[in-house]
Amino acid sequence: MAMKNFSLTPRAKKILVPIVMIATIYLGLGIGLKIWQTRLIFFPPSEITRTPKDIGINYREVWISVDGQKMNAWWIPSRRAERPVVLYLHGNSSNLSDLVEEIQIFYQMNFAVLAIDYRGYGASQGDFPTEKSVYEDALAAGIYLTHDRKIPEGKIFLYGHSLGGAIALDLASRFPRIGGAIIEGSFTSIGEMIDYRIPVPIYPKGLLLTQRFDSINKIRSLRIPLLLIHGKLDQVVPAFMSRKLYEASGSPERSLLIIPDVGHNNLGQKGGKIYRQAILNFIENAEKR
Repeated sequence: MAMKNFSLTPRAKKILVPIVMIATIYLGLGIGLKIWQTRLIFFPPSEITRTPKDIGINYREVWISVDGQKMNAWWIPSRRAERPVVLYLHGNSSNLSDLVEEIQIFYQMNFAVLAIDYRGYGASQGDFPTEKSVYEDALAAGIYLTHDRKIPEGKIFLYGHSLGGAIALDLASRFPRIGGAIIEGSFTSIGEMIDYRIPVPIYPKGLLLTQRFDSINKIRSLRIPLLLIHGKLDQVVPAFMSRKLYEASGSPERSLLIIPDVGHNNLGQKGGKIYRQAILNFIENAEKR
């Protein structure tokens, strides 16, 4: 028995063709998100245009080995002996050049600073960054401080801005005796950032996300002192995410500072005395515990 040729009616074609096109676009975007999401998270600038020397601060360039590759860092010693060390972890679109004024703030408080450029950033070697690689880089910096420079964990304080805040929280989970962490303008997770930016549930994030930066769950188990700072006018990461991190934290010594009239990238410059005093008080009080 011969099979009849199957053909769509014009009406069926009008219905099915747009559905197929939408499904193809949907699938393509989903595949693209899974493959290219690191390119949507990391924007690593390579050129170093400034150093602390430009504003009269002495520093030493150091190279830290990570899986056979060299990670570039700046070591700024304190002007006073035995002061705490701040490990500075920058955000997704910065490199060391952008940190000069921020380093100056800690330097003026007489803290030592180690600031790193993750692999793939600035002069550091390495391929394009991933969540895994930046965690490894921060861990290598922590080991450099404790092993090479013989600094006690309790004297080390993490400072992480934006994406660097998520990296700092991951590192804190690996150094449970660290002095404390300052998390500035950071988010709860990449998944919630997607929900915030694209409020319509389009894709099954659990299947597609390879870069999670799940800070909201990591912060629950931390018991170190925590200071969360956020600009109320932040248009990049909403301030409510710092509040959620604060509420989720298991630390008995935690505080939250929301600074009015300040955005995402200018807390250090525009936060003024409130910003600086909060950091100074936090570190000095944490040292006494």
